[in-house]
Amino acid sequence: MRRLTSGLVIIATLAACAPAAAQGDTSCRGGQSFEAWLAGVRDDATRTGVSERALAALNRIQRDPRVLKQDRGQPTLSQSFLEFAGRVVSSDRLQRGRALLKKHAQTFARIEREFGVPGPVIVAFWGLETDYGAFSGDFSSLRSLATLAYDCRRPDYFRTELIDALRIVERGDLAPKDMIGAWAGELGQVQFTPSNYLKFAVDYDGDGRRDLVSSVPDLTASTANYIRSLGWRGGEPWLEEVRVGGDVPWAEAARAIKQPRSFWAGVGVTRADGSALPSDRTPAALLLPMGRLGPAFLGYANFAVYWEWNQSSNYSLAAAYFATRLADAAPLNRGDAPAILSPAEMREVQERLNAIGYDAGKPDGRLGETTRAGVKKAQLAFGLPPDGYPTGELLTMLRAKR
Repeated sequence: MRRLTSGLVIIATLAACAPAAAQGDTSCRGGQSFEAWLAGVRDDATRTGVSERALAALNRIQRDPRVLKQDRGQPTLSQSFLEFAGRVVSSDRLQRGRALLKKHAQTFARIEREFGVPGPVIVAFWGLETDYGAFSGDFSSLRSLATLAYDCRRPDYFRTELIDALRIVERGDLAPKDMIGAWAGELGQVQFTPSNYLKFAVDYDGDGRRDLVSSVPDLTASTANYIRSLGWRGGEPWLEEVRVGGDVPWAEAARAIKQPRSFWAGVGVTRADGSALPSDRTPAALLLPMGRLGPAFLGYANFAVYWEWNQSSNYSLAAAYFATRLADAAPLNRGDAPAILSPAEMREVQERLNAIGYDAGKPDGRLGETTRAGVKKAQLAFGLPPDGYPTGELLTMLRAKR
């Protein structure tokens, strides 16, 4: 969803890593008080049709310093894909996800008929976002949004989201007291932003409300509706684990590079059980999250939806893998990849790549898409297999480069 806190249960486990609270930035307010600014929000909301009844949700609302602390000090993830996936796709979460698929089988069958999105895809997001509703956040959504909208870092975005949250109250979907969620204002068991709540929430249980907080039919159908809006193709795959051989052109392995499945079959890529891939024109990207010696996957057209939901390599791939496991795929082959570099080593790789003209992005110690592309260029220059995965060997070569 391109949200600020996608995977709330994942972020919550790292909250202790955040630095001390920030004071926020009110430089754009010209001395205007929070109360005076909020009066302007009331006027804007009134012009969109929000009544005095719904506007009462803003009475006595104050800024929340905890929100500013989260906004200024979001923890970073510096884990390998195997570490990340091993933690979030746990046996317990798999077991509970499968139980939910069975319990609500009729609802998921109806959803797939109407929206084209399979139950395992929905349940995987549900599990990663809030652990199936076990932890949806403990922040007042309206207070969080007002805090971030008054702040000067992203005021226009959050002002719009705040007014959309009031429109949710006006529509009767949720009462203000039920709008408790993530620090950046996302709502419900699948963490919709207020704007997406208005656009994609569905009343699937027929009670006249779109309740993504406590109604399983509503939250699952709404998730499917949103996924469909991102371009999901019904009846098509999203991810498949594969085996790779030594003849694979490693430079072709990237999320952005699509080749026909016949191409991958022709260079020795097989299914995970060793059987042949279909030699057809289905486009697929070869994904090597830990390089040529680690796990390998083919990402199909539907995998793009996972990237749209959350543009983190680890999250998007783990969510897609989780869905395959819920759809009865076998556990992945861990391979024999070298350990991921430490954050300090990764920053050094990024700095050295940038210094010699191979764009690795901002030196932040994280292995993102830009860093992988820079690593590939350096690997090609040094005569290493260009799989985009930085290793100690590459770092040694970069250190020797003058």
